[in-house]
Amino acid sequence: MPEGPSIVILKEEASQFGGQEIISVSGNSKIDQNRLLGKKIISFRSWGKHFLICFKDFTVRIHFLLFGTYRINETKDALVRLNLTFPSGEINFYSSSIKILESDVNLHYDWSADVMNESWNPKQAREKLKNIPNKQICDALLEQDIFSGVGNIIKNEVLYRVRVHPESLVGKIPSEKRDEIIKEARNYSFQFLEWKKKFELKKHWLAHTKKTCLRCDLPILKKYTGVKKRRSFFCENCQILYQ
Repeated sequence: MPEGPSIVILKEEASQFGGQEIISVSGNSKIDQNRLLGKKIISFRSWGKHFLICFKDFTVRIHFLLFGTYRINETKDALVRLNLTFPSGEINFYSSSIKILESDVNLHYDWSADVMNESWNPKQAREKLKNIPNKQICDALLEQDIFSGVGNIIKNEVLYRVRVHPESLVGKIPSEKRDEIIKEARNYSFQFLEWKKKFELKKHWLAHTKKTCLRCDLPILKKYTGVKKRRSFFCENCQILYQ
């Protein structure tokens, strides 16, 4: 599943079609495709893992689920979910969830919850964490209404950097350490973006999919943690378990 930084990259790549009219629509998406034909793109936006194609009075939301992909000015050997053709090129979406959001897109999203948005509000994230003291931090970091855009890779890397065990309970983590998690979630997301653009993201992973802790020279554990049962990679020696 693409994480927030990857959707920001898509937004930047798609910007070449900003202000253009759609001259052809196709694909197996069940949305009213005729509604898009001849419409002019107002803007492309992102909210966490959602890619947003904004028109005057509605927005097309693309969610890539687990295996969704896209191609710009090219195709792949798969059924296209949605093709949008412009005078200067095309975008193709595959294995994605496509939905139309009515009216102003700002009515549908809290931009202050998006860790990569300029409206990101860490104080709001802090208050939301206080309200879920019994949730494990590995699950809390994946809550999109708190950390929109954070996915499993970012979760693992953030917790390794701040030395917190993924099964720690939010309410037991010291407040200054929770603040460190909040800050690092945003910082690492922008580092992720930089490395992804350079095609060198994996080279910088410290914990995700790794076998040995760089700090302790001990085994990195792999475990499906929390209610969400997502993969966590962590060191039991240097990542403190708060319970």
